[in-house]
Amino acid sequence: MLKKKNSFISKKKIVYFNNNKNFATLSRTFLSSLIIISIFFIAPIFIEFSAESRLLSKGLKNNSKNNFKKILNNKNNNSALKVDEGLIEKDLFEDVFEFNDLPTDTVRLSAATIEQLFKDTNYNLKDVRNNKLVKPVSLSLLPEEMKMIENTKKRKDLFIKIILPLIIKENNNIRSDRKKLFVILNKSKNNNKEKNWLEKKFKQYGVINKDLSTLKIRMDEIPISIAIAQAAKETGWGTSRFALEGNALFGQWTWTGEGIKPAAAEIDTTHKVMKFKVLQASVKAYQRNLNTHGSYKEFRSVRAELRDQDKALDSLILSEYLDKYAETGKDYVKILQQIIRQNKLTDFDDAKLLPSSINLKSLI
Repeated sequence: MLKKKNSFISKKKIVYFNNNKNFATLSRTFLSSLIIISIFFIAPIFIEFSAESRLLSKGLKNNSKNNFKKILNNKNNNSALKVDEGLIEKDLFEDVFEFNDLPTDTVRLSAATIEQLFKDTNYNLKDVRNNKLVKPVSLSLLPEEMKMIENTKKRKDLFIKIILPLIIKENNNIRSDRKKLFVILNKSKNNNKEKNWLEKKFKQYGVINKDLSTLKIRMDEIPISIAIAQAAKETGWGTSRFALEGNALFGQWTWTGEGIKPAAAEIDTTHKVMKFKVLQASVKAYQRNLNTHGSYKEFRSVRAELRDQDKALDSLILSEYLDKYAETGKDYVKILQQIIRQNKLTDFDDAKLLPSSINLKSLI
């Protein structure tokens, strides 16, 4: 009996072990099947994600910091020089040309009316130099009487008060775009709206190869003191024919757009001085010119180095690289620096535009 009992127990154990073995086999089979099914299900998603990541890395991957340093360290690199080739004026100044669609009933105010407007709004340069706040008074045209203001200081002050808010406004626009660019650079993936915005900015800043580091170098402000000095030099403090007839504050040339033929130009020359509908368009075109044209590549590079070192944009340093703006070269630079020093224009470099809307408050 004992033998049979033992035998019975043994058979029971064998059945139990066999059941365990079958269950383990079944579990492994189920697990293997699940893994295989999961692979087939996940693989297409992974492949699609990988493809999208490769596409993103080609167009929007944030290698800008490394590329930024390469560009700064290789100022004469041939590949860098090619970036400035193939610029299209229509794309560069697309937002400038939009000013042409403004209503045509722009009123030219007299110098006396403008002076009274500034007085009524308590807008004077002494306060601006002290508190660094500028009234958001935006004028579209210079007064015709600029030439007739015999008092030099009075004419200079009026000219500065007219163009100062316009210059700061454009710098604010650039600063806002630059903030948006940095947000995009700090993201691993960008949505379609951001990609479309980038495409637009690549065109506006003439970045043919769509390099983000180049866009970051170009999309930057122009020191206020430099802009005022150049406008003063190019227009004779607002008295030139180009300024009064064409709102041209910076004497930019064009071979394709609308412009005014210089009286002293030779017969066979085809260039004209760019003509604008309003003063704001002239300021925008000027800043775009310095930020895109190949002649000012070194200016942009030094500006980027100052940014990289967390230093202020020193107009006396940066003006050294504007010798190609005029045929007089280094003499032109000396005149600019003299205008900046004599008129203490660096006082305005950190001036802010008082907000005319809640959206501007973040820029102050």
